[in-house]
Amino acid sequence: MPSSITNDIRVHVETQYQEEQSEPLNDLFLFAYHVSIQNNSEHTIQLMRRHWYIYDSNGEIREVEGEGVVGVQPILRPGDSHTYISACNLRSDMGKMNGSYQFERLEDGETFEVNIPEFNLMAPVRFN
Repeated sequence: MPSSITNDIRVHVETQYQEEQSEPLNDLFLFAYHVSIQNNSEHTIQLMRRHWYIYDSNGEIREVEGEGVVGVQPILRPGDSHTYISACNLRSDMGKMNGSYQFERLEDGETFEVNIPEFNLMAPVRFN
């Protein structure tokens, strides 16, 4: 699964199609994504904001911005990691996501962006 490293912060993403919550006949396809963020820097940091781009294969593009991730703004000391699970719905059985996180270094208040690698969202029927 996709991983990227920006400013010594590693972001790793795994996805899973949620067949039980999807309704293909109603153009509803739900995907879960599991994100792991690891602080390999020498600084204590806090995840302040997220910014996602969601691309559906039907041509729809959505942009999602907000504070933290799933209701928290985790603090990561050097060597710490934070994982969370979230979900995204599409109107087709295939799409992709990417984006960025905004972090703040707690010792000096400096903010910086960390890339979220592009990853595919694909219902298993596409693998046939």
